[in-house]
Amino acid sequence: MESFVVSARKYRPATFDTVVGQKSITNTLKNAIKNKHLAQSFLFCGPRGVGKTTCARIMAKTINCENISENIEACNVCPSCESFNKSASFNVHELDAASNNSVDDIRALVDQVRIPPQMGKYKIYIIDEVHMLSTQAFNAFLKTLEEPPAYAKFILATTEKHKIIPTILSRCQIYDFSRITVEDIAKHLEFVAKSENVIADPEALHVIAQKADGALRDALSIFDQIVSFTGSNITYEAVIENLNVLDYDYYFKMTDHILNNNTSEVLLLIDDIFTKGFEGSHFILGFGEHLRNILVCKNPSTVKLLEVSDSIKQKYLQQCASCSERFLLKALTIINQSDLDYRTATNKRLLLEIALLRMTNLVEEPSSEKKKPVEPVKPPQQIKQEPVVPKEIKESPNIQTVTEKPVKVEEKPALVEEKPALVEEQSAMVEEPKPNPKPITRSFGISIKDDEDSKEEKKKSDDEDLITDEDFPSDDFTIEFFNEIWGKLANIYKEKQTLFLALTKNPPIIKNNIIEVLIDNQIQELEINEKKIELLSYLRKQLNNYSVTLITKIIETNKVAAKKAYLPEEKISIMIEKKPEVKRLMDDLDLEISH
Repeated sequence: MESFVVSARKYRPATFDTVVGQKSITNTLKNAIKNKHLAQSFLFCGPRGVGKTTCARIMAKTINCENISENIEACNVCPSCESFNKSASFNVHELDAASNNSVDDIRALVDQVRIPPQMGKYKIYIIDEVHMLSTQAFNAFLKTLEEPPAYAKFILATTEKHKIIPTILSRCQIYDFSRITVEDIAKHLEFVAKSENVIADPEALHVIAQKADGALRDALSIFDQIVSFTGSNITYEAVIENLNVLDYDYYFKMTDHILNNNTSEVLLLIDDIFTKGFEGSHFILGFGEHLRNILVCKNPSTVKLLEVSDSIKQKYLQQCASCSERFLLKALTIINQSDLDYRTATNKRLLLEIALLRMTNLVEEPSSEKKKPVEPVKPPQQIKQEPVVPKEIKESPNIQTVTEKPVKVEEKPALVEEKPALVEEQSAMVEEPKPNPKPITRSFGISIKDDEDSKEEKKKSDDEDLITDEDFPSDDFTIEFFNEIWGKLANIYKEKQTLFLALTKNPPIIKNNIIEVLIDNQIQELEINEKKIELLSYLRKQLNNYSVTLITKIIETNKVAAKKAYLPEEKISIMIEKKPEVKRLMDDLDLEISH
């Protein structure tokens, strides 16, 4: 019975030209061999499955070949190549540093280096996973690596270059292998499928290539697994079922439901995904990649960044026409935040559903929509714009019509639980009381043009309500009730020390609905004036008296701080100020202050 050989070994590249996805490195190595500029040591580093050990073996075989072709490839017919192909070459030594990482192993290697090759030009030592060597082994290897015999070549391979000490790095030519692209892996899988007489859908091979994450060896292992599952016919459905991958259709459907603002279908589709056993984190990552691909398709110059098959690429190009960049950026922000919060969330499904529903609300906000200006607070009577003043009111001599331009009223944050819906509360602040104010008719935001020649009546509403000062309550209140309200008002601003001190240090004086606040300085006056509208609004609401007003008065203090006497002269001066007789006594006795 013929033994099975996995595709990763069976189709391992044997020449530089067959290496997948590392064109720049293979060209550099071929030129070095052609020009005979071979260094004594090389370091191949990069992620798993990208061809580090493969290139090392091809290089070892090529430099010992007796008949190198013009394309700098081994002939495969000379004794050196034949022995290498049979894994019987005495000139190529492979060492696994993961299991041979001690000083003794390196000493044994150094002893082998002293023996020249019996056949061929060079002895090549390939040390895989070299970062696993101990520090003592690295130090024991330094001298030999720096000055080996002319026939010795060292090729080191590692996936973690940062773990290698700098003294080793400085003695090597470093080649960084990159991840293999999805397109290159898919093409190689297509070649393997044809060689094995396997029918494979291009979309299925792209899914395998994406699942491999840049490693060709992983892609070939997955390919063998799918062949065992499906036989000689690899379909897209079989691949996503076997690899537990979400179909592209789920992402396209989810995007369509979000764009159509169909919340019920969004919830049903996410339920179907959970029912099939997929994790929410799996969907978040896939849907984020899907939105990123749509954004990439918005510009023709970035379409090449898509790593999908041609049929899927056409679907992305169709869907990107109905998605705005603004929607995609905000949706990507939401899905990225969901990815960060998913691990710590208690109800993970609810987190994902809320994120998708938030995306549906993004569609409701068109990009050209502007925010509507906030309308000013209206009095209880509804005032219609551009009304026609009734003829009876207009001709009445007892009513004065005041024409005002529309005034934009800015909203203020509510100070207490309720704010009186009054338009005039901001304009009711006066510095001095007005005795017996006459009723004044105001038109709120209405411009009425007086035209004596025009006698035509306008066609709009004639039921305008004119509000006067008499419409607002003006209840009497006791001093005790006022002090209680004033204390509650001061407690609201307890965190603002300056304002709280201004309201509580001196009791206010009330005269004819005028509240006079006694303060110490201008800073307190500025604090009160800044909050004057809010203070009046609270007082009028609580006192049910809209005729009260608020003024401030600075108390002038002329108190002179008592001087403290320290020197004898100062003490005598204070005594003379209090008792002038002390001065006369000092003069009569001819006394002087001694120091």
